[in-house]
Amino acid sequence: MHLDVVDLKAFYYRTPLGRWVQSVLQAQLRALWPDVKGCSVEGFGFAAPYLRPFMTEAERVISLMPAEQGAMHWPTGQPNLTSLVEETEWPIPAGRIDRLLVAHGLETCERPGALMDEMWRVLAPGGRVLFIVPNRTGIWARRDATPFGYGRPYSFSQLDRHLRRHRFEPTRHVGALYAPPSYGRTMLKMAGTVEGIGARLRPQHLAGVLIVEATKQTYAPVKGIEARARSPLKVLGDLAKPSPEPSAGMRGFGPSRRDHRG
Repeated sequence: MHLDVVDLKAFYYRTPLGRWVQSVLQAQLRALWPDVKGCSVEGFGFAAPYLRPFMTEAERVISLMPAEQGAMHWPTGQPNLTSLVEETEWPIPAGRIDRLLVAHGLETCERPGALMDEMWRVLAPGGRVLFIVPNRTGIWARRDATPFGYGRPYSFSQLDRHLRRHRFEPTRHVGALYAPPSYGRTMLKMAGTVEGIGARLRPQHLAGVLIVEATKQTYAPVKGIEARARSPLKVLGDLAKPSPEPSAGMRGFGPSRRDHRG
């Protein structure tokens, strides 16, 4: 089940830990995709915090947000670039996207196989997709104080097998978020140092999240994949704030969910 957009927005934009996560993962993604000039770059799930660095050079940037999650106006103070879509039916013609970034989208979806098929449909031949998923052996997947503590965590081998079953070839693997998910001031001050050590030593079993890049494979004929564009559930216009209310079972992410120790 997808998390609520209200909680996701609050974590990334209103907590020091969420802003630190943004900075770390943005740097990793930019290193993997240093040049997106002339490309169509789109995100699915709650990828908006990671798409901004690509806006200045990509031909087009759009953030697709699943209906079960809800959507928000993004980027703030600029024309809206988000679209509310059904999880496995996107309002995009086949083969239109060059780069796809998936964050908080795969591990919380109800039909991961159907979602993979939809990603394959909309990607151009040779198109690339980046997945950010919780690491099943990392501490972030075991703590529900952040969005990475929900859904199905993965190992590299599990995600690779899933990708190959749906006609993607994994190409690069990176771990990130080696510092523990703490809202305490002391730990946040040390987080940069811990992350630097982790990036050098690369103990992948300790990484909080896994980043996997894969390319679309077109070496075999495909049957049963529709080429038509789906009708959008809702394309947001001048939406000033998130429309859904927080779910009854969640109270957001923040230090109140855990102790304040560093």
